[in-house]
Amino acid sequence: MPHQGTPVGRVLALYRYPVKSTSGQALGTAAVTPSGLEHDRRWAVYTHDGGITSGKRTRRFRPVPGLLDWTSELDGRDRVPLLRSPAGVPYRVDDPATADALTTAFGQELTLRQGTTLQHHDESPLHLVTTSSLAALAELLGGEVEERRFRPNLVLDTGSDPLFLERDWAGVELAIGDEVVITVDAGMPRCAMIDQPQAGVVAGTKALKALSVHNGLEFGVQARVDRIGAIGVGDLVTLRGTGS
Repeated sequence: MPHQGTPVGRVLALYRYPVKSTSGQALGTAAVTPSGLEHDRRWAVYTHDGGITSGKRTRRFRPVPGLLDWTSELDGRDRVPLLRSPAGVPYRVDDPATADALTTAFGQELTLRQGTTLQHHDESPLHLVTTSSLAALAELLGGEVEERRFRPNLVLDTGSDPLFLERDWAGVELAIGDEVVITVDAGMPRCAMIDQPQAGVVAGTKALKALSVHNGLEFGVQARVDRIGAIGVGDLVTLRGTGS
């Protein structure tokens, strides 16, 4: 059963990002699918050369500074996300006017596409951080650290002791609530995106250098879904040993 194992904490917060690289949406409950939280990063903004907009440049991704000032959300009644400009103007992502608005705002041709077999996630379907790691980083930086800077799907309340706790979880299973089981993979590599402001979140003290020196340029962990189901804020999280 899911609650068998060692309790490690509870779900403190849940976030999804209906449009990749935009500011996301806090949730009280979420459905977990094989590809992560339902509707998470289902849509993305694309550049004229087919790159997926992000905070970094790779073979797949293209930086578009300022996109984090836009927000995306689903209201539960409509499966098509709304994208909001920094001025609060809402646009349906399937409306051609939305691409026109982005193109005008950023001075380059931009379009919106749904994910298909090509996933929009950078590294993994799920990303989680713990309050222990947030406390450890806050100690290094000399002040509180906003969890949303790191764009997690799950924030786990593991207490306030400053420790990069989850880096020792690679390969283990975590049961969340009564249904969901995930396997923790590697640590989450970080880029300059964590030091950029986003809608509703100031950048704060730069963290990338501190993570490079003290935690191998990682923060939080990647995870994959072993058992789908529903999770919610407050759910117990138990460690069940080596993943399959």
